Amino acid sequence: MSAVGLSDAEVAQRVADGKANDVPARAARSVKEIVRANVLTRINAILGVLLVIVLSTGSLINGLFGILIVANSAIGIIQELRAKRTLDELAIVGQAKPVVRRQSGTGPRAPGEVVLDDVIEIGPGDQIVVDGEVLEESNLEVDESLLTGEADPMAKDAGDEVKSGSFVVAGSGAYRATKVGREAYAAKLAEEASKFTLVKSELRSGIDKILQFITYLLVPAGLLTIYTQLFTTDAGWRESVLRMVGALVPMVPEGLVLMTSIAFAVGVVRLGRRQCLVQELPAIEGLARVDVVCADKTGTLTENGMRLADLRTFGQDDCADVLASLAADDDRPNASMQAIAEAYDQPPGWTATASAPFKSATKWSGTSYGDHGNWVIGAPDVLLDPSSPDAHEAERIGARGLRVLLLGSSDRPVDAPDAPGVVTPVALVVLEQRVRPDAHDTLDYFAAQRVTVKVISGDNAVSVGAVADSLGLHGETLDARRLPEEPEALADTVDEYTTFGRVRPDQKRAMVHALQSRGHTVAMTGDGVNDVLALKDADIGVAMGSGSSASRAVAQIVLLDDKFATLPYVVGEGRRVIGNIERVSNLFLTKTVYSVLLAVLVGMAGLSAKVFGTDPLLFPFQPIHVTIAAWFTIGIPAFVLSLAPNRERAHTGFVRRVMTSALPSGLVIGIGTFTSYLLAYEGRASTVAEQTQASTAALITLLVGALWVLAVVARPYEWWRIGLVTVSALAYVVIFALPLTRKAFMLDPSNVAATTTALSIGLAAAALVEISWWVQGRLLGEPRRLWRSD
Repeated sequence: MSAVGLSDAEVAQRVADGKANDVPARAARSVKEIVRANVLTRINAILGVLLVIVLSTGSLINGLFGILIVANSAIGIIQELRAKRTLDELAIVGQAKPVVRRQSGTGPRAPGEVVLDDVIEIGPGDQIVVDGEVLEESNLEVDESLLTGEADPMAKDAGDEVKSGSFVVAGSGAYRATKVGREAYAAKLAEEASKFTLVKSELRSGIDKILQFITYLLVPAGLLTIYTQLFTTDAGWRESVLRMVGALVPMVPEGLVLMTSIAFAVGVVRLGRRQCLVQELPAIEGLARVDVVCADKTGTLTENGMRLADLRTFGQDDCADVLASLAADDDRPNASMQAIAEAYDQPPGWTATASAPFKSATKWSGTSYGDHGNWVIGAPDVLLDPSSPDAHEAERIGARGLRVLLLGSSDRPVDAPDAPGVVTPVALVVLEQRVRPDAHDTLDYFAAQRVTVKVISGDNAVSVGAVADSLGLHGETLDARRLPEEPEALADTVDEYTTFGRVRPDQKRAMVHALQSRGHTVAMTGDGVNDVLALKDADIGVAMGSGSSASRAVAQIVLLDDKFATLPYVVGEGRRVIGNIERVSNLFLTKTVYSVLLAVLVGMAGLSAKVFGTDPLLFPFQPIHVTIAAWFTIGIPAFVLSLAPNRERAHTGFVRRVMTSALPSGLVIGIGTFTSYLLAYEGRASTVAEQTQASTAALITLLVGALWVLAVVARPYEWWRIGLVTVSALAYVVIFALPLTRKAFMLDPSNVAATTTALSIGLAAAALVEISWWVQGRLLGEPRRLWRSD
């Protein structure tokens, strides 16, 4: 007798009592937390203090850099809220929906609608969403490996406990919810796993290392600047404070973290439009670094749906009643049984006396019907002697890429300990799978990108090899029953072969581990319960939206529309993020390097003036100067470059490449700017106009060098990249040309000698930046290209 579910009144009472499954939200950061995280940042705090100091001098124009505080916060908040909304909407579509039995009807419900004492029906591939007690079971087996690490499925009887976070691998049943919400076993694990994981990416960890390095430079350089500008220049507190802030502001890489966050958030939104749910943000970056994709055949390369193509009988004229009965008595039919049920939809009404569910490990299922016999259906190469004529016939049909099942009669009940026993072949059931129309192009894309594809399937190896071959994926095929167990030998074998059939779930995971042991970054795609272990342990797990709830739960990326062809877009989005952040990092870090160097050089000059009694040296720039310098050499170009298309391959060594580029460029610009300033500086007796002319000369040198860094970072050129560099340069021409802007921004290029010298030094700095770019390419082994080519 089936367990009775709750009434609507009982459900309402439990909701009112707070006994609903109030599972943690998918995105751990609420709107309030997002706002706080983007406003209360270390960089905003530093800039805020400096802004207050500048405003205390009464110079409002020099406080324009304060706009960065508002811009950083507003852009970060907007983009992260957009990403959160996209993720939350997609998560609702892709979440597991348990089948809940209630007096008002049985049907799928959102996990949050489950209440204490609900009766939940389960079958193969279903995830256990709350803790409970088994009420009904039919050969029920549950995999708790995601909770306990124990790989073997656990048989569950009535009265046994099931825990949230586990999933059903075989059989069916029902359980009553005993713990819901945050009391459930896996709730804390789920809450922790779903947190905002941006900081765990290789890209972000690299940026953190760079910021730590910058911090070590900022502290001594900042202290030196504060001391020399306030206590050695004798320029008055107002002028000294402004020069001090002018030195400190550009040292802070204010937009670097912001641009990284924006790039990730925009990536999430773009992929969301393609019905791709990114459950962990670093997965976008991770898939761009993948060099091996392990693809399941069924549901990935082929469509899930099947149809009966042929029935080859061995002496028995009619198998229709047997096949119709097997299909009708399967509570949770897989794609094969659904195809058989469509072809044979009139069962004779036999009474089942025993049943054995399909398992990935055994490759067969069956039902006993008393006097009508014991019937099994499954893989011919498992149920038959491989040397028999019938097995050869099945292999010959499978070589055409068709799925072949053997229908056989057994000499013992299917639930016997030694089942299936002796199997007498009765018929070969031939099923046809349609290859996904986009699979060929997707595999071609991966081949062009030098990403190796391995097809790993539980189907017959010959059939899997035929499907792979039809898609242009040529290589050796291996039956996984011949896979070695020794790790080194397994790694060698997996490297050598392309297609694998008859792979057990534990072998899929072992193959992923073997590839990882050879330094590969592995992505695993799948949709079934037999893929869960491999999906979980792969570097990037990609699940199909129509697959089992267990596979969707452990994957980092879920293709909600089941399109394998979406993967190239995910790879492309990851490359866009990685490539563009590297470009942006070069701009910001170059600025930090030349700012710190300039502050140190001016500070050392100030100390020498204190010791030797020479003229003290004011810092060349006021805050407004460094603000406008950042507008068109970094700020606006960095924003455009961070969102631009970028199909360059992702490379490792992010920190090394960025620092190798930023350090020489920053040193060249810093030394050039300091030299230009010294040549134009008239000493302690200089007038305000002469000091402004010296500052303008230094700014001209800095702008020419910084613009050339932008020109280098924007390569390889396309029309819009050339346009971006050109517009940035013209913006400064306009600023220096118009009397209004010259006055507003405290610029005076009227000293022809100083301006000419500054331009010459700037061009020399640009030439050195260009040379260092080519040298860097040779040292890193990266070919340099001026123009983009397909």
